[in-house]
Amino acid sequence: MIGTEPLRIRQLQALNILSQTGTMSLTAKAMDISQPAVSRLLADLSKDLGYPLFFRSGRRMTLTREAQYLLPEIQRIFGSMEQIRNLRKNIQEGNSGHLKVACLPGFSTSHLPGVIARFLETRPKITVTIEPDRPERILDWVIGEDYDCGITDGFRAHHALDSKTIPVRCVCVFPQGHPLEKKSVIHPSDLAGERIAHDRVGSEFHLRLRDALTDAGVKIETFIETRQFTCACELVSKGVCVSVVSELDAQGYADRGVSYRPFSANMVHHLSLVWPSHQSTSILTLEFLSAFEKSLLPFMVATD
Repeated sequence: MIGTEPLRIRQLQALNILSQTGTMSLTAKAMDISQPAVSRLLADLSKDLGYPLFFRSGRRMTLTREAQYLLPEIQRIFGSMEQIRNLRKNIQEGNSGHLKVACLPGFSTSHLPGVIARFLETRPKITVTIEPDRPERILDWVIGEDYDCGITDGFRAHHALDSKTIPVRCVCVFPQGHPLEKKSVIHPSDLAGERIAHDRVGSEFHLRLRDALTDAGVKIETFIETRQFTCACELVSKGVCVSVVSELDAQGYADRGVSYRPFSANMVHHLSLVWPSHQSTSILTLEFLSAFEKSLLPFMVATD
C-alpha cells in the first residue's frame, strides 16, 4: 500500500542529488550526512510513493522511469525555493518589492518625486505607486492597508495608525520684484492691503494665519482660497497675490518667479507620516519613511 506520510524536503533533496552524483557516497557527502542516512531517506521516499526509485548499474545508481518522471517536478520545487530565498534576501536588503504611497496632491508634483528618485537609485528592482488625494481618503486607504503609508496634514491620532508629525517652517511668498522683497523678514503688518491666497476657510492653518494678522491689526480678506500650497505658489508666480505657505513648497518655486522671506508670526505646517499600526511594517516602507523624514530636515522647525 502507498504510504500516507507527507513527503519531506530532505527525501526529495536526496533523490535530486542522487540523480546528479550517481552514487550514495557522493550524495551523502553533498548532503553532509552518512551514507546509511541517505539510504534511509530514499527508502522512505520509495515507500511513500509506492514504487522503486533507482537500481544499481555497475558502480552507479540509475533512476527508474518513474523517478525520472518525478525529477522535473522536484527540480521545480527546489528552483522555487531558491527564488524564495533570493526574494527574502532582496526584501531584507530593501532591493525589491512594491511601495504604495498615498499623499497630498501638492506633494505628488513637488517634493515627493525627488525623494522617490533618490530612494530608487540604490533600489532598481522596486516598483512604486503614488496616489494623491485629500487627507480623509489618505487615512481611509492606509487604515484599510490599501497603501503602505501616507503623507498628510491636519492629522489627529487614530488607533489603527502609527504616525510621526513633523513641524515645517512657513514663509511669506510673493512675486519677484514685489516691494516685500526689500525686507529680510515679513511681519503680519506688512501684509496690510495685500491680496492673499490662503488655506480653506476654517482650517487650522487658516485660523492661525487669521489670528496672526488680526493681532497685528490686519483684516484678512478672502481673495483666493485653496487647500494646496503648491496652488498658492503657482498663483504667486503669476503675480496674482501673496501667501503664507510651507517653506518646503516655497523653495520649489524659487526659480519660477517667486521670492520668499521668513514670516515672523509663529506659523508652522504640521506634516504627518502615517502607516498601519496593526500589521508588521515592511522594511521597504520603514526605509522610505526614514528617507522622506530625512529629506525634511532642512525645513523643520527647531524644537527644544
